[in-house]
Amino acid sequence: MDNNIKISIVDDESLFLEGLSLLLENNKDLSVVLTATSGAEFISKLSETPQNYFPEIALVDIQMKPMDGFELVQLLKTDYPDLKIIILSSHYKHAMFGHMIKLGVSAFLPKNAGLALLSEAIEKVQKTGVFFTKNDYEMMSSFIKNKSQTRYLNIEEDLSDREKEILQLICSELTNQEIADKLHLSKRTVESHRQRILDKIGAKNTAGLVVFAISNEIYTPNNKFF
Repeated sequence: MDNNIKISIVDDESLFLEGLSLLLENNKDLSVVLTATSGAEFISKLSETPQNYFPEIALVDIQMKPMDGFELVQLLKTDYPDLKIIILSSHYKHAMFGHMIKLGVSAFLPKNAGLALLSEAIEKVQKTGVFFTKNDYEMMSSFIKNKSQTRYLNIEEDLSDREKEILQLICSELTNQEIADKLHLSKRTVESHRQRILDKIGAKNTAGLVVFAISNEIYTPNNKFF
């Protein structure tokens, strides 16, 4: 299990939770280490989970009671900032997508997505910290058109040419090591640049970096999305 991606699932529909767990366990590269039927139960279980079984990615439903997915994500981002979050929801709408980006989630998929797409999203999120589909980029473009929604990404100082170059490569779904190899830098140098960019623009994670890069015309999604 050490080499497997550790997954947790939070959903108040027991049948969906159990079915998804069984499907993901059939993937030899994944291990479902924690499940919960409510946000409160998930938070409680996380606090008791040993480090070697701690999930790397959480699949979270939005429509839960009494704590909904929005509240849960806010708590997780505060208490467990390194935990990557993929939202699975039946309510896949533009306004909700924008809110999820602001909260710092790594991916947002409809519940009727196929297993292949979900598996791809999990692998990409684990590798690069973010996964966007063609539909996501279309919704992002709509979200970005309203500049008032992206004020939290305004910066007081310009990015350097090197920072813009690294940001473009991050948006192209390259890992820190792949960027380092391409630019003939050390991985640590790339990590430092990445953190500086995050600090400058006030983004929470890679999703925020992508929104900033597109809205400021630093990066344009290529034809594989449009």
